Amino acid sequence: MATPTRVQTPADISLSHEQLIRAYRAMYMARRLDDREILLKRQNRIYFQISGAGHEAVQAAAGLVFRPAHDWFYLYYRDRALALALGVTAEQMLLAAVGAGQDRASGGRQMPSHWTDAELHIASRSSATGTQYLQAAGCAQAFRYLDPDSDEVTLVSSGEGATSEGEFWEAMNAASLENLPLVFLIEDNGYAISVPVEKQTAGGNVSQLVAGFPNLKRIEVDGTDLIASHQALSEAAAYARERQGPALVLAKVTRPYSHSLSDVERDYKTKAEREAEELRDPLLRFPEWLISEGVLDRQGLQVIVHEVDQEIQEATDRVLHADPPPKGSALQYLYSDKIDPTSAEFEVEPQFSAESHTMVDEINLTLHEEMRRDSRIVVFGEDVADCSREANLAEVKGKGGVFKTTAGLQIKFGSERVFNSPLAEAGIIGRAIGLAERGLKPVVEIQFFDYIWPAMMQLRAELATLRWRSNNAFSAPVVVRVAIGGYLSGGAIYHSQCGEVIFTHIPGLRVVMPSNALDACGLLRTAIRSDDPVLFLEHKKLYRELYNRSQHPGAEFTIPFGKASVVKAGQSLTVVTYGAVVQKMLQATLQVEQRNPDKTIEVIDLRTLSPYDWETIRASVEKTNRVMVAHEDCLSWGYGAEIAARIANELFDHLDAPVGRVGALDTWVGYNPQLENEILPQVENLAAEAERLLQY
Repeated sequence: MATPTRVQTPADISLSHEQLIRAYRAMYMARRLDDREILLKRQNRIYFQISGAGHEAVQAAAGLVFRPAHDWFYLYYRDRALALALGVTAEQMLLAAVGAGQDRASGGRQMPSHWTDAELHIASRSSATGTQYLQAAGCAQAFRYLDPDSDEVTLVSSGEGATSEGEFWEAMNAASLENLPLVFLIEDNGYAISVPVEKQTAGGNVSQLVAGFPNLKRIEVDGTDLIASHQALSEAAAYARERQGPALVLAKVTRPYSHSLSDVERDYKTKAEREAEELRDPLLRFPEWLISEGVLDRQGLQVIVHEVDQEIQEATDRVLHADPPPKGSALQYLYSDKIDPTSAEFEVEPQFSAESHTMVDEINLTLHEEMRRDSRIVVFGEDVADCSREANLAEVKGKGGVFKTTAGLQIKFGSERVFNSPLAEAGIIGRAIGLAERGLKPVVEIQFFDYIWPAMMQLRAELATLRWRSNNAFSAPVVVRVAIGGYLSGGAIYHSQCGEVIFTHIPGLRVVMPSNALDACGLLRTAIRSDDPVLFLEHKKLYRELYNRSQHPGAEFTIPFGKASVVKAGQSLTVVTYGAVVQKMLQATLQVEQRNPDKTIEVIDLRTLSPYDWETIRASVEKTNRVMVAHEDCLSWGYGAEIAARIANELFDHLDAPVGRVGALDTWVGYNPQLENEILPQVENLAAEAERLLQY
């Protein structure tokens, strides 16, 4: 196993006195801000505190090596000194601590210590540990599309505990596979809250564990030694800037304070351990070194201390009078303030031409048109490329997705814009977020809905929250295409499930589910041209059905989100549905109306599930006075429950019968076709419920 470089304090110090003094100022200010916030928390004037004490030296060194507003930064909650060194101010940090409306990082929406600054290229971070690695990998890849000649690098940092997360390993694999200019800074203070590193990381050293990754430069350093840390990070940054590959710096630091104010380190750290840490405290060692080297005398040191203390006191006095977020702003920036996909702007009439296409063909054609129109679009996922080994395309047809939805895209637009990813769903979404934060437009694919769950943290905690939690400083308008649904026979638990209601429950995420080729084209184009993250659900059963074919509606055809389609008019009963159940409901309607010739049923295809078209539902129910909601997802706690509840709450006076619901049985989809048919809604189930309501 290759041994990582171990950096010691060099005899020849390249840093100027001005740089050394600037580093000390950032280190001292970081520690004093920790102390001030601890005091304010004990006075109940702020609501949370977590410190970066013991990490200051390596962070201040990083602030000297990397370039704000040129390089990109995915920091973590202990990176106070690094954020200060990059240009975040003490006042900005204290505004975050009090949760002020003018808090630049999040407008009072996130806990403090989530360092964010769009101008400095400090990306918005969530509280989840380890999720930032994948986003940093996507960010590091973006230079290839935006400025291939740039020498920018991306720095991602965390404690050693976060390297236990799967996202770390997925990001490490992606960085090595793609030879990304990504520097991993692991600040190892020996503990993940109370769990010591030897119980967290096999062998107690993550640098040793990643030794097998090709092109990865590994450096270990005493992170309490600013000079050695500066050299280590300089080597790592230079390696990445020269496009030799990613680098990992493992910095051994200390944690003299508890994990946070809700933790008591004396409960698990011995007195001897705490005393040993104190001897390595960079805030004690570094100023003495500055004096011994003649960089500062004690009077000069005292001047810096006085200036920093005064700045913190004055900032504290101001922020304690800062206004909270304005009342009524809770929903602001949940979605884009620039593009409204529900607006009439997206209501474009089709210009039909040529022969009819299936849904899968219309999706493929729309992707071709949009990629030709917008060079920012990149498409990736599992098996989406025609052939990763491009030379083989001379002999083979190419795959282009398991359902052929992306066939021909790589051949047409090249492997930089269309490529296969590792089989890692979190990696697909996480990298897409990083690319989108840089202004690209990722249209990614999760091969089957049933395997979307490894990406749930990236989808829910990261993608959907980004704009809101950063108070509109960052956004990631990613389109996530997903094949969903059953009725295909043989798919069983892991290829035939629905579960869209889990995603319609996520604020900030648009959820779309077309039932036919025409809608798939118009809604996908709207999704790509919108400025919000969109989960685009494509029902596998509908991909190649003949009844839902359409002529191509033209390269500018779009459909607004939140506008349902009344696919059949009626006077006696309203049915609200979507996806594959639309056609089944139309078949059921035919049977019911034949048996009840004096009754007519109105069928509404929602098309988009979040937002949904309440006005069309309202108007129909007020007309028919009877309603049922039908979907393929499980009945209990399903999507229809919310629609039914709102109808009962707002339209009760218009109802002549209970609100009916039809959904799948509350179980998994089975493999045997007879079992699957029993579980999923069938025409006879829909017809029976419709007749019950009509006869009520």
